[in-house]
Amino acid sequence: MSRRDQIRTSEVDLDFPREWIEFLDPADEQHLIRADLTWLLSRWTCVFGSACHGIVAGRAREGCCTHGAFFTDADDENRVKAAAAKLSPETWQHYRRGFKNYTEMDTVDGSSPARRTAIRTEDGPCVFLNDAGFAGGGGCALHAQALRDGVHPLKYKPDVCWQLPVRREQDWIKRPDGTKVLQSTLTEFDRRGWGPGGHDLDWWCTSSPEAHVGSEPMYVSYGPELAALVGTAAYRKLAELCAARLKSGLLAIHPATVAAGQPKQRGGREPATPPQA
Repeated sequence: MSRRDQIRTSEVDLDFPREWIEFLDPADEQHLIRADLTWLLSRWTCVFGSACHGIVAGRAREGCCTHGAFFTDADDENRVKAAAAKLSPETWQHYRRGFKNYTEMDTVDGSSPARRTAIRTEDGPCVFLNDAGFAGGGGCALHAQALRDGVHPLKYKPDVCWQLPVRREQDWIKRPDGTKVLQSTLTEFDRRGWGPGGHDLDWWCTSSPEAHVGSEPMYVSYGPELAALVGTAAYRKLAELCAARLKSGLLAIHPATVAAGQPKQRGGREPATPPQA
């Protein structure tokens, strides 16, 4: 069996039992949170630069940065523009001045134009990705700049980059009594999250035991990102419920966490200071 086949066959199937919880946002009675406990209590962690195999065969060092990141809205674009202005040729290997020089137009659905971060060549990677041997440091230049500035990387990176691999879906739903609530669903961004093309990725971390090696549950390690996605008050409640579920024993443990030989999902802790959004 080839190395690629070994990598793909080690990933767990996409369909398995999951535990969910629903609760109202303490700060907004019209905001309903629906959370995938199996995912948030897993031991997934980003293994970029270590165990990551990358989404394209033979390009492990690029991780999931092979393709440009599509912007979600003007706020997303402006945040990256402000962060990029802090970079220099010493900190950004492929330095480009001007928003339109480090972004380009493409399409997500095959027809509607959308702007994304540029790629260095026709097949990538993202222009913000520094090579591992770059004197200013390898990896995402925006991520590194955030760390130098003492802020969380989500403040500088495109939305899709800091949100992955959490999938948030938001829909206004009508209840039987006619009332409406905004339902925010938090779950795993698995291969299917990319659409049909997700199955063509050479490797994807959420299904791989090699990425389920975190020292703490994901709801803790990804606390700042979750707080940014649903709000600080909702995240505090989510963390409380996750900690309680761990203490009582999770029934549907993520199979990749099990395959990684992680400790039994009991005795989790709640973050001492829930992060600010």
